[in-house]
Amino acid sequence: MTGESKLPDNDDIQDLLKAFERLCAGRGNGFLSEESFERIIDHFDDQHTLAKAMEAAEMGILQYPYSCTLLIKKADLLIANRQYKRALVLLDKAEILDRNDIDIYVLRTDAYLALDMQDKAVELLEGAITHFEGDERIDLLFELADVYDDYEAFEKIFDCLSLILEYDPNNEEALYKICFWTDFTGRSEESIRIHLKIIEDFPYNDLAWFNLAAAYQGLRLFEKSIDAYQYAIAINEKFDFAYRNMADAMMRLHRYKEAIESLEKVIELARPEDLIYQAIGFCYDKIKNYAQARFYYRKASHLNPDDAKIYLKVAGTYIKESKHAQAIKYLDTALHIKRLDPEFNLTMGECLVKVGKLREAVHYFLAAVQARPKNIKSWDALIAALFVNGQFKEAQKQVEMARIKTGDKPMFDYYDSALLLSMGKTKQGLDLLESSIEAQPRLLKKFLKLYPSSVQFPQVVELILKNKRRKRI
Repeated sequence: MTGESKLPDNDDIQDLLKAFERLCAGRGNGFLSEESFERIIDHFDDQHTLAKAMEAAEMGILQYPYSCTLLIKKADLLIANRQYKRALVLLDKAEILDRNDIDIYVLRTDAYLALDMQDKAVELLEGAITHFEGDERIDLLFELADVYDDYEAFEKIFDCLSLILEYDPNNEEALYKICFWTDFTGRSEESIRIHLKIIEDFPYNDLAWFNLAAAYQGLRLFEKSIDAYQYAIAINEKFDFAYRNMADAMMRLHRYKEAIESLEKVIELARPEDLIYQAIGFCYDKIKNYAQARFYYRKASHLNPDDAKIYLKVAGTYIKESKHAQAIKYLDTALHIKRLDPEFNLTMGECLVKVGKLREAVHYFLAAVQARPKNIKSWDALIAALFVNGQFKEAQKQVEMARIKTGDKPMFDYYDSALLLSMGKTKQGLDLLESSIEAQPRLLKKFLKLYPSSVQFPQVVELILKNKRRKRI
């Protein structure tokens, strides 16, 4: 520019900003370099002063109207201000100047998506991918995968990641992502082929071994899965997710002691999690080491005291040891958190029956059937508790209510016959029992479980023997 002196570039951004402000105020007759404008725009953008960044971009374009970079930066700012159509016009101009700048395609994709034009974004990126190579092609494939995610074309996301790994088998981002999308799309067999090829060329790629193991796990090939996880761990001994997933595969094979070792390694390598402590507790539970199971369930409850299920698990270990009084304490804690939970109420009722507190048990069984009125097990428990407690009239009412809520099941006829016999209505009870046996002989065991002393009636014994004779014939 004749009669103007170029202001020197300076590494100090503050000097550039002062020079820029002088130009804005019309106090300077110099000009800034294209690179200086880029730095000023980036500075204002980083400071979230978008208006100043836009001012710098517009001034820069006035001085350098053929700068593809400045046009792209202004388009980026327009997208940030939701001026998508204006941004697309600028990006068209930038493409004429330099169609090899990948940012043009990335920003145009952002604008298309914001305008709900996913088809245009897909078309753009699919065309651009053939134009670029190397890292730029991979970047565009990641962009395309994100578009497919927004478009909910999940199978195509897997295809994009597969292509990336074909070009760059050690790409960590693609390896991490394809593991998730393998599980989500169920394309485990393809994932196995992809990762076996990677391992053939790069045998020390721990992520490839991990993904191979996860794919085997998705096909329930747990032995192969464990072998692959062990290779991943041999390469990277601090691979906590490999230990975690391997423990899951071991539990599926009922190899609980090995699973415990693997889960303990997770605790050693990563921050403590209640789910890991629960998993260890589950393994000890399965091998009937109930004291150790409780120890780990309690550790889980310390990390997540609001998870009522953990207290139920502790109670379960006591129930298995017939220590129902101790179980009741933990069930009480669980019910303080989730008072209406049908499973908690049912289990509490069953424990109270075991310790002889039938009237209290009825209260919890009632809560269970109210919360889940179609659950037969809860009705069974409620009717049995009322029966054992001698509340025959109330039991009859609940049998009728159960019929309404769950359907007219044949087992309720057996319950009614037991109640009639217990109330001294012998003929009615025997007639109903006989018809019940004829209709559903398999359910006779329900009657005997509810009313074992019914065998004191000779007629009941005769009906049972008659049923046995019928079975032989």
